[in-house]
Amino acid sequence: MEFNWETLTVMVIDDSKTIRRTAETLLQKTGCTVVTATDGFDALAKITDSRPDIIFVDIMMPRLDGYQTCALVKNNAEFRSTPIIMLSSKDGLFDRAKGRVAGCDQYLTKPFSKTELLDAISSHVKSHHPV
Repeated sequence: MEFNWETLTVMVIDDSKTIRRTAETLLQKTGCTVVTATDGFDALAKITDSRPDIIFVDIMMPRLDGYQTCALVKNNAEFRSTPIIMLSSKDGLFDRAKGRVAGCDQYLTKPFSKTELLDAISSHVKSHHPV
């Protein structure tokens, strides 16, 4: 089942300007709305207004890391069902397990490709956004 990319809002949380810009550029080409945040606190301040359909969050960030951010979002009844994809430069089993405990839905290793990014969105958001 295909869905309408233009109805999607995607949040990308990463302290790396390069990663935010890369993801934003790739995603905007599909027509979706992209909201970026520099860390977990920034994301939490923006999430209620932007109501993202899916969230990509870096694990290693200052102040509030990806695990803590994911857990806080998943503990909020309003956003519990929002898919969260963890981004990490490490592809370790420990990191994946810790991500699952925090409530993440998938794990992508950086650098990710355009295909990986779009596949993650289409596999998690399909049911919410039919054409």
